[in-house]
Amino acid sequence: MAIAVAAGALGVLAGQMINGGGWFQRTELGQRVLQDQLARQAPKPPADLAVAERGQPMPTLRLADLSGKPIELPRAYAGRPILINVWASWCGPCIKEMPELNRYAQSQGDKGTQVVGIALDNPADVAAFLQRVPVGYPIVLDQPGPRDSGVQLGNPKGVLPYTVLIGADGKLLKQRIGPFLEREIDGWVD
Repeated sequence: MAIAVAAGALGVLAGQMINGGGWFQRTELGQRVLQDQLARQAPKPPADLAVAERGQPMPTLRLADLSGKPIELPRAYAGRPILINVWASWCGPCIKEMPELNRYAQSQGDKGTQVVGIALDNPADVAAFLQRVPVGYPIVLDQPGPRDSGVQLGNPKGVLPYTVLIGADGKLLKQRIGPFLEREIDGWVD
């Protein structure tokens, strides 16, 4: 009976997380529960696709910035932690959190955590968006789909925004579904 009650409570909490979040979603445990639930509901990634797992090195991502210059993650920022935020110009919560990501990126300087945005979007829409909402951190491009960067970083359901923290050693440390609130990144990264 106790197991049934506990399972029911977890189900209610998980349902609340997906339908609006709240305090539980903002906890590390809440994020793990949400990540696990979404992964179970998502289609399986292609069998030959390298997918990041917590505590393991992230797969190499070869992407291009808006000018077409190739960027290889995590190698481009080797020796530094990297906060990778997967977003799109049409994603309301993504847009809302961008000033917070930019604030955090500016606070890190040349030696702190490097923020990188991966836009799952077309280049023209991203360029137009960044004219209206400029950011000071690197933005690279990818096309959404079953092999995109978000999937490779452990988000098979494709929920945006999606953020991961990669350690200076290239290992996936944390995953987060949903936007950051003001000043929330500082505590999440530490």
